[in-house]
This record gives sequence, structure tokens and C-alpha cells, in this order.
Amino acid sequence: MLLRILDRFEEILIATLMAVATTIIFVAVVHRYSLGTLADLAGWASGQDLDSLVGVFRSLYKTLAGIRMTWAQELCIYLFVWMAKFGAAYGVRTGIHVGVDVIVRRLSPDKQRWVTCFALLAGAFFTATVGTLGARFVLHMAATDQVSTDLEMPMWIVYLCVPFGSYLMSFRFLQVLVNFIRTGEIPHHDHGHVEGVDQLSELQART
Repeated sequence: MLLRILDRFEEILIATLMAVATTIIFVAVVHRYSLGTLADLAGWASGQDLDSLVGVFRSLYKTLAGIRMTWAQELCIYLFVWMAKFGAAYGVRTGIHVGVDVIVRRLSPDKQRWVTCFALLAGAFFTATVGTLGARFVLHMAATDQVSTDLEMPMWIVYLCVPFGSYLMSFRFLQVLVNFIRTGEIPHHDHGHVEGVDQLSELQART
């Protein structure tokens, strides 16, 4: 039950971060091009002696110019960093990460099992180490009261993704290891599979 909640939380978090970042980028781009378009329209209306339109375009320009979007790029960078850290843990759980197993497949089944267990343990150890170092760095940043340039957000909050994401990734390695010991299988992802295609084919077959 707890694992299902964690899995669902992980998926919702990644999807939310992606949706928010995409929305902010879209709004920032529309805002920037709208300012340029309004400036061009104001110039065109002035050349046509359409004073009423000039006033409208300039008023809209001033209104949009008053909306500051300088923070958008910085926030999107932080959102994508968080998404990448938790996405890496999701990749371990679902087998999305690319692995080179040409040499491993040439070994005997017993040796394949030992090598796979060692690789999973090494991944868990490495990511746990990164998480521990990241936690120490976060504590150091919290003591400095350093903030980001545009958002003026405490930087220790930004860097929290390092210990959280790394520890979650380490847990996923151990989860895969336990499942491999029990069943002899590790997660695999079919990169040629597209979500929703099977359901769409079934729907078309019924109709």
C-alpha cells in the first residue's frame, strides 16, 4: 500500500513539475512576443494617423510591460532540475534507463545473477552517497542564507532535490534488487511502445 502511494506520488510530482514548467514557458513566450507585436501595431497605427488605435495599443503595451516575467527562466530551470532528479528514480523503477548488457548476456546464468546484484548494489550505494553529500550541502546552504537571483528563493530549498531525489533513486535500486532476488526479473521498458496505442487499436477494432 505504501509503495503504491509512493509510486503514485512520484508520478504525480513529475507530471506536475513538467506541466507547470511547460505552462510558464508558454506564458513567458506569449508575453514576450505580445509586447513586440503591440509595439509594431502602435507604430503602424501611428503611421496611418489612427490615434485612437495608437492609444489602445500603447495602453495594452504598458499593461503587459508591467507584468514582470524575468523570473520565469530561473523557475523553469529549477523545475526541470527537480523533474530530472525524481525522473531518474522513476526510470530505475520502470527500467527506462539504457543499460549495456552485451557482456553480461555472454555469462552463465549464475554469473549474470551475481553481476546484476552487484550492479544494483553499486547503484544504490552511489546514489545514497550522492544523497548524503547533497544533504550536507543543503545544510551548509541553509546556514549561508543565500537566495536565488530573480525569485530570491532560499537556495537550500532549490538544492533539496539532490538528497530527496538521490535517496529515492537509491531506494528504487534496492527495490529492484529485492524483486530480482525473488523473481529473477528486472524492469524493462519497450522504447518502441507508445502509451495509449493499444487502447486505441482495441477501440477501433470494436467500432
